Amino acid sequence: MKMDEILKEKLITNAEALEILKNRAKEKELGYEQKNALEHLKKYCNISEKKAQELMQKLAEMNKLTERQIISIVNLLPKDRDDLRVILEKDYKNLSEEEKTLILDNVSKFSK
Repeated sequence: MKMDEILKEKLITNAEALEILKNRAKEKELGYEQKNALEHLKKYCNISEKKAQELMQKLAEMNKLTERQIISIVNLLPKDRDDLRVILEKDYKNLSEEEKTLILDNVSKFSK
């Protein structure tokens, strides 16, 4: 049995993964893991791919967050500082109060 070769790796949001799996399901039968992932994302992904991209752009403009942190914020859509603290862990203290507020304000704008 030959394993598929990994050509490239890229971090993506849950919203992007949902769209990829929806499109793939139209083309061919999904495998067991893909079907489970699709069902999970349909149930728990609370932001559209377009809004996820816009939110990622807004957060990237701050020049304070890594790509991994931005994707985590977009995937988890923190509601308050406690949620944000859990997502950012030790890097939370490196942000000013204004930056924390800006992150949460942007999340609330795009997650409605």
